[in-house]
Amino acid sequence: MTKKARYQFIIDYFLQHAPNAETELLYDNPFQLLVSVILSAQCTDKRVNLTTPFIFEKFPDAETMAMAEFDDLFPLIKSISYPNNKTKHLIGMAKMLNEKFGGVVPLTVNELVQLPGVGRKTANVITSVLDNQPNMAVDTHVFRVSARIGLTTNAKNPLQAELQLIKHFPSELIHRAHHWLILHGRYICVARKPKCEVCGIKEACRFFSKG
Repeated sequence: MTKKARYQFIIDYFLQHAPNAETELLYDNPFQLLVSVILSAQCTDKRVNLTTPFIFEKFPDAETMAMAEFDDLFPLIKSISYPNNKTKHLIGMAKMLNEKFGGVVPLTVNELVQLPGVGRKTANVITSVLDNQPNMAVDTHVFRVSARIGLTTNAKNPLQAELQLIKHFPSELIHRAHHWLILHGRYICVARKPKCEVCGIKEACRFFSKG
């Protein structure tokens, strides 16, 4: 199967079976999404969703979080991976959001990556989820799944994978394609033993075709 045909098969399948795929993080506004995505690094969305209600009850916006002391916030996120760093990042992020952006979450990758705790992947998530921008966030699931299926070739890092993916997915579908790949990796194309027997895209999968 050619790469073009493989992409078209994947697009057709997910447009039919998951047309409205979206993030599993729970949030009510851009600030809450930003906090959740920062917390989700190397942590499950499920764990983040169990934690954030307590955070948002006490710190509902950038203004209140910017005034937090380390010992105010740390106990609320200590069950999440890397709580020390993430506590510092969240407080620093809230302070910069207040001082530089008037408390409003910016919607460009270049502005977002200036915030503590926000790298390219996080910025891509924020801009694609909130604004449907054609930015592809490549996490471990997306990196693994796209290589297995054959959507990427010899990508050595997330940026190389991102550039290949955005080249071949139509720009208007990129914000959805991120969720297609991440959810497929989370529930079907899992790391240790992919569930090929229940996979709807195995016909187009390079890994499956190799047996």
